[in-house]
Amino acid sequence: MPVTRGIKLIAENRKAFHDYFVEERFECGIVLSGTEVKSLRAGRVNLKDSYCQVKDSEMYLIGVHISPYEQGNRYNLDPMRTRKLLMHKNEIIKLYSKTKISGETLVPTKLYFKDGKVKCEIGLAKGKKDYDKRDTIAKKEAQRDIERAMKTKSRD
Repeated sequence: MPVTRGIKLIAENRKAFHDYFVEERFECGIVLSGTEVKSLRAGRVNLKDSYCQVKDSEMYLIGVHISPYEQGNRYNLDPMRTRKLLMHKNEIIKLYSKTKISGETLVPTKLYFKDGKVKCEIGLAKGKKDYDKRDTIAKKEAQRDIERAMKTKSRD
């Protein structure tokens, strides 16, 4: 029986949840070089302003910045290069049709190690308007106020 090492979070795209309503999530692999994996183990990645796109019936991750590995010298690649995502063909077709028909977007929400392999969680998302963002912030603040009140009430 194989030993699973569990999941270790590398990076999370919190801005995606601020700017979009994430409706569905999908897990996929990502094609990386060795120095990029070492840089990910050090946590040197930025998911802000990144998105996924389908080209030639293949999924690509665009705009992710993986900092060059310091000991990598000539093996380091461009930090902003386009990276291929590994998904089943029928999932790619499904996502492509949803993005084209209903105008939704594919955004990466998390990068993590799962059983020693780098995985990317992408979300099928719909953009928020400014009033939606304000409403979300107001709800979070109200929830924090309730939790603070409950905490001080339990101390008394």
